[in-house]
Amino acid sequence: MAFVNWLKRHLVVIAGLLTLSYLLLPNIVVTVFSFNNPAGRFNYEWRQFSTDAWRDPCGVSGLCGSLALSLQIALWATLGATVLGTLIAFALVRYRFRARGAVNSLIFLPMAMPEVVMAASLLTLFLNMGAELGFWTVLIAHIMFCLSFVVTAVKARVMSMDPRLEQAAQDLYAGPFQTFVRVTLPIAAPGIAAGALLAFALSFDDFIITNFNAGSTVTFPMFVWGSAQRGTPVQINVVGTAMFVVAVLLVLMSMAAGNRRKKQKA
Repeated sequence: MAFVNWLKRHLVVIAGLLTLSYLLLPNIVVTVFSFNNPAGRFNYEWRQFSTDAWRDPCGVSGLCGSLALSLQIALWATLGATVLGTLIAFALVRYRFRARGAVNSLIFLPMAMPEVVMAASLLTLFLNMGAELGFWTVLIAHIMFCLSFVVTAVKARVMSMDPRLEQAAQDLYAGPFQTFVRVTLPIAAPGIAAGALLAFALSFDDFIITNFNAGSTVTFPMFVWGSAQRGTPVQINVVGTAMFVVAVLLVLMSMAAGNRRKKQKA
């Protein structure tokens, strides 16, 4: 009876931990097999512990080049989508203009539309314009589909801002630019950062839209897909593990910084 009562009290926590474990299971498998020494081309069965892939992560031809290209596209796409998305979010929240409701609805279309439909539409657009498929078409496509996510994140933050803070700054003789830099931007910064991180993750991870509009350009997701047809090298697991570790460290650093700020305010 005591065990049943304890289980009822901690049922939500147990369910959460089980769900989290299920979500992290693929990452654990990728990490374990990054230390494998497969017998053949496919890294699907455990054979022998080895650190060869970690000592030479660029040992597979084209892997690090595609990874660098994906990082470059993701960084530029994040910058472009964040700047444009922030401006659009402020315009939708702060200003009244004709077709404002229609624009609000259109913003959500790329988020609701299947990726294959958007990829085919962008390909048709580029072909009709006579554009050469490659780096720039991929970058433009990534900015376009990341834009909606940035607008949604920043818009939610801007809508929750207290306008009295900006009015107080103006009452203290702060100009429009100074008010924006010292008051508005710091308050909106968490939403902008969230939108930027989401845009980076979406751009780096995208395969469908990239595959339609890349031409001969090969990004890291495309390299992984192509490698899976011939045999998955262990170095792909190494890159995936390293990216997972970096993401976890960034989250922990963000949590530590947030806790430090709370202690300082207290």
